Amino acid sequence: MTRLLAMLLALCLPWLAMAQPMGDPAPLQYRDRAEEARFHALAAELRCVQCQNQSLADSNAQIAHDLRREVLNLMREGRSDAQIKQFLVERYGEFVLYRPRMEGSTLLLWLGPGVLLLAGAALLYAHVKRRGRALPAPAAAADDANQDEREW
Repeated sequence: MTRLLAMLLALCLPWLAMAQPMGDPAPLQYRDRAEEARFHALAAELRCVQCQNQSLADSNAQIAHDLRREVLNLMREGRSDAQIKQFLVERYGEFVLYRPRMEGSTLLLWLGPGVLLLAGAALLYAHVKRRGRALPAPAAAADDANQDEREW
């Protein structure tokens, strides 16, 4: 009986997911074009804390809708972009920023790709150099050397 209920629940999950509202119930209203442009630029720099790979502007998660409203409210309170970002970092951590600040805790994030690239290049160079020493001389070169010896 338990297995039957689990199977029915598994079959119903896709329909339950489709029944959830997919969009923002009430779209944001901007006072003017400048406010809208500033909002979109700021939302593009912030990461959705649930989706993890989408900006706040692109995400359709409910928390992204809530955060967009929060950002707009903070803008209307007169806070600067830096203050809004700092507010969100304090609440959700450095992860919320698409371009985290250069600090001790994010140093590996900023320098890691370059260090890995240099290490890979050094390993490739060492491998090619070692392989070059290990290869025997080509047969044609050996034949030329033997012919030179015969001429003497």
